[in-house]
Amino acid sequence: MADGPADLVSAYYEILQAGAGSYDPERLRSILTADLDFDGPIAGHAQGADRFTHGVAGFIETQHGIRFLQQVVTHDAAAVLYDADLPGGTLRFAEFFRFDGGQIASIKLLYDPARYTALGGR
Repeated sequence: MADGPADLVSAYYEILQAGAGSYDPERLRSILTADLDFDGPIAGHAQGADRFTHGVAGFIETQHGIRFLQQVVTHDAAAVLYDADLPGGTLRFAEFFRFDGGQIASIKLLYDPARYTALGGR
């Protein structure tokens, strides 16, 4: 279990980068609140850690590496800017987190959805 917000963010991206064969949805679920509030360009607004852990599997299977460009973490929020390598090229993502009770309570994800699918994202 993560000790603080920076550890939560590190654990989150460690899980995302582990690859499809090592993806552990239970480990991811353990750092998310049960009623996680997610908002992203393709999925739209979704509630619940179970739904998120299922939906993020496509990204985990597709990406071949993440390069972090900038990260800011406070006691209750974080923002991360990164490039992800997809089968057809690289795409930039921005992700914004809110924390509550030692877990990630919300995630807002920004990227170009048309380019994501054109580059082979699922």
